[in-house]
Amino acid sequence: MRGQLLLDRILDRLEEWIIASLIAAATILTFVAVVHRYGASNSAVLARWAGVHGFVLLQRAADEVYTSLAAINLSWAQELATYMFVWMAKFGAALGVRTGIHVGVDVFVKRLSPAARKPVIVFAMLSGALFTGVIGTLGAVYIHDLDPDEVSPELEWPSWIVYLCIPLGSYLMCFRFLQVMWRYLRTGLVPHQGHGIDYEAPRDAQVPVSGAAG
Repeated sequence: MRGQLLLDRILDRLEEWIIASLIAAATILTFVAVVHRYGASNSAVLARWAGVHGFVLLQRAADEVYTSLAAINLSWAQELATYMFVWMAKFGAALGVRTGIHVGVDVFVKRLSPAARKPVIVFAMLSGALFTGVIGTLGAVYIHDLDPDEVSPELEWPSWIVYLCIPLGSYLMCFRFLQVMWRYLRTGLVPHQGHGIDYEAPRDAQVPVSGAAG
């Protein structure tokens, strides 16, 4: 049991670390690319303005800045940032299942009695697991059928690396649906937004306590 809890925590922290790293890296890369683009264009404009008005030193300085920035090729930055955000979204969707932050309509479920509510929730979890499992399998088949020589436009990375987030993220999401369903069957708890950490804590030890109190 302790080994399972340890593996769950390792997977949880790894999932969160990947998402946080991708968000941070994509944000920094986008910021640098924007500064580079506007710095190069504005320094060229400033150099032309300084030349027209006879500010020789300012013109030379602006030309130096433009030459230095133009020598740096960041045409690949937007493509890489896009891939990072896509990967982040796929893993973030699995995190959303674990912590219960996905948007859902539960008005009907809340009106049901506890006995009738249970099969509905289990069916919803199984449906989510089936759907994400199918998406993951289709993604894996798509990657398998890709041309090995196909590469991305700017980075020229093999396309299978880019699309690998589809089966990985979908299968992780499928696992999270099954995990949430299993914990619900054992504890009767479903994760909701606002107490994800509460949900992560093992609750098996709490059941006998409440029984003893009764």
